[in-house]
Amino acid sequence: MISLKSFNAKSVALLLSVLLLPTLGYSADAATINTGDTAWMLIATALVMLMTPAGLTLFYGGLAQRKTVLNTIGMSYTAFCTGTLVWVIIGYSLAFGEGNAYIGDFTSFLLADVKITDVEGTIPRILFIMFQGTFAAIAVALVSGSIIERVKYSTWIIFSILWVALVYSPIAHWVWGGGFLSQDGELDFAGGTVIHINAGISGLVLALMLGKRLSKDETSNKPSSIKLMVLGSALLWFGWFGFNGGSQLAADFIAANAMMVTNVAAAAGGMAWLLMEWLTMEKKPTLLGSASGVISGLVGITPASGYVDVSGALVIGLVSGAVGFWGVIKLKEKLGYDDTLDVFGIHGLVGIVGAVLTGVFANPEVNGAAGALYGNAGQVLVQLKAVVVTIIYSGVASAIIFKITALITQGGRVDDKLEKEGIDEAFHGESSFDSI
Repeated sequence: MISLKSFNAKSVALLLSVLLLPTLGYSADAATINTGDTAWMLIATALVMLMTPAGLTLFYGGLAQRKTVLNTIGMSYTAFCTGTLVWVIIGYSLAFGEGNAYIGDFTSFLLADVKITDVEGTIPRILFIMFQGTFAAIAVALVSGSIIERVKYSTWIIFSILWVALVYSPIAHWVWGGGFLSQDGELDFAGGTVIHINAGISGLVLALMLGKRLSKDETSNKPSSIKLMVLGSALLWFGWFGFNGGSQLAADFIAANAMMVTNVAAAAGGMAWLLMEWLTMEKKPTLLGSASGVISGLVGITPASGYVDVSGALVIGLVSGAVGFWGVIKLKEKLGYDDTLDVFGIHGLVGIVGAVLTGVFANPEVNGAAGALYGNAGQVLVQLKAVVVTIIYSGVASAIIFKITALITQGGRVDDKLEKEGIDEAFHGESSFDSI
């Protein structure tokens, strides 16, 4: 017989939890949740969420012309809303549903099969879904940077909805949802192909379809606020720790390493771009260049962050900053396309470089995957295949979707009068002169 004296406060609490948990609706699966992992993923999700409606809006808004600041901010802000809604309605199901090697299924439509007590790895499944949703939202928001100052707001809203469902979600399934690229062994820890190459190629296609801005060659076409741009880049840098570190879905050594290499690559990218413009252009180091280099370094390390060590991150960061500089300053001028905020140069080109270099520098001591430097040269070919497939699908699908969207909205471009006057006041009825 058990004596009442043997019961202490901890024993009583344990007994009550056993008796009460079934009545509160918790399943036995809840016991598999690791509270440390869950706490970290709650923070990481909040960090990635911060990147779009705060970081990206300020970064893009600071780079836009003064007369289109609010429209530019609004496009990213709205994209976060549409991206989030599409993700929970159908995007998650298409990306992570069992389906086949090319697309998921409809079992999680409106998250119908998701219970609050479901577990994904060591965290709540609902948390995993939200974390992945912030990725979908920022991916489509990135695309907007290529076409600001000339695209219709209605066109953009419809396009963002269709793009998340029909472009982002399938590619996410190929890479992270058990699709054919993951079966091939592609290494994309946090979104080099899924997000950056995807968004960069889509942005370039839309920019070519829309044509150049009327004011592209005017000397008055200057950033509205370097200060806001730098602040936005800093918030993106901060949020990227959740972006890359959170992609491990656990609070462990790999997540810690991902954060370290992310920081190193960002700093290296910023210095590479700064020094290149200082030594080759007007002999002036600019904050615009430094911030652009930091973002380039972050883009480049994204697919590699879970697989490389600090030395690999340093090289990737330096190369990313240099490639971003070349893409924005040299290639864009040579080819003559009007990618307003250089989404292709910084995200598309650098995303390609980062994906390929992941196949070079992946260190098996970090996460078990070996790249070319560690005896697995074939990994580079696997990475290249993923890059090519992403470019083709994203480019073709984005063009088709935009064409359909433009037909629905009777042309995807604002009229010349509205573009010249400024979309902020003429369309939104708001002025950045009162807001900044």
